[in-house]
Amino acid sequence: MASEQTTITVPGPNGEREVRISSPSRILWPELGITKLDLARYVSDVGEAFIAANGGRPVSLQRFSGNVDGEQFFSKNPPKGAPEFIRSVKVVYPSGRSHPQLVLDEPAAAVWAVQMNTIVFHPWPSRADNTDNPDQLRIDLDPQPGTGFEEAVPAALVLRGVLAEAGLTAFIKTSGNRGLHVYAPIRPDREFLDVRHAVIAAAREVERRMPEKVTTAWWKEERGTKVFLDYNQANRDRTIAGAYSPRALPHAPVSCPVTWEELPDVDPRDFTVQTVPERLRTVGDPWAGFGKNPGNIDALLEWWDRDLSHGLGELPFPPDYPKMPGEPPRVQPSRAKK
Repeated sequence: MASEQTTITVPGPNGEREVRISSPSRILWPELGITKLDLARYVSDVGEAFIAANGGRPVSLQRFSGNVDGEQFFSKNPPKGAPEFIRSVKVVYPSGRSHPQLVLDEPAAAVWAVQMNTIVFHPWPSRADNTDNPDQLRIDLDPQPGTGFEEAVPAALVLRGVLAEAGLTAFIKTSGNRGLHVYAPIRPDREFLDVRHAVIAAAREVERRMPEKVTTAWWKEERGTKVFLDYNQANRDRTIAGAYSPRALPHAPVSCPVTWEELPDVDPRDFTVQTVPERLRTVGDPWAGFGKNPGNIDALLEWWDRDLSHGLGELPFPPDYPKMPGEPPRVQPSRAKK
């Protein structure tokens, strides 16, 4: 017997495309009964804003063999059988090896990724035509145990001011979980390590202004009950869930752009696969102007140099990175003291 399948019509810049969805009734979010077909329709409904935020970039796919509680894996290689309207681009990883990654240029491409069992989309901060130079500065505000979204909000507001002092316009979105993601469009004229140093400089400035509330400490044992400013998300091949991407959590949340004005009253649980399409229709896309006036990171790199002269050096890299110049030992502080 033939397996269950259907097609949906997806509008896009090149006209409508019919995208096949196999196993459309498979439940992805058991608590809500949201199906694979529901997810495909969600991605189609938010397609224009989704592609504006995530399109034209290398993207990693977080794919699930069953529902959000089941097995998952990250797909960096383009899945086999991609339609002709989907392209890929070769990227270089920290190890020095290179490999092609998928690029989504229209909503139908994202819907096809759902057909391939993708739930979470992780775009690079650089574009396909210049993968080595990010055009986005990103900082992940990650509340540690004992803190939550409420503590991340004031930290994000201070970060916005710090970035403004450095000549950058900040945009914000919920992470889809407990945190916040702050982005700033930048001109793609610096490579990843420079952007990482710019992020560290901004994070350290926020830490100076809120020393009891935020931290740049890489080791969890040193963070306490603070909001961690995750500078390592600025590294090559480090990605976070894209704007309007669903998250694999029981209530089907979405990483949702918001305005700075509404941020103090936001409840991130309000933004879900079931609610965000209507929000876009009625409120619009808070990131519609993203990237129109990119800044540069020159001021932040001056802050980085200033901090170097005051004895603040490089910070730890992710554990799978090769040893980097100037990096402190990758040993937990509690173990290093023994």
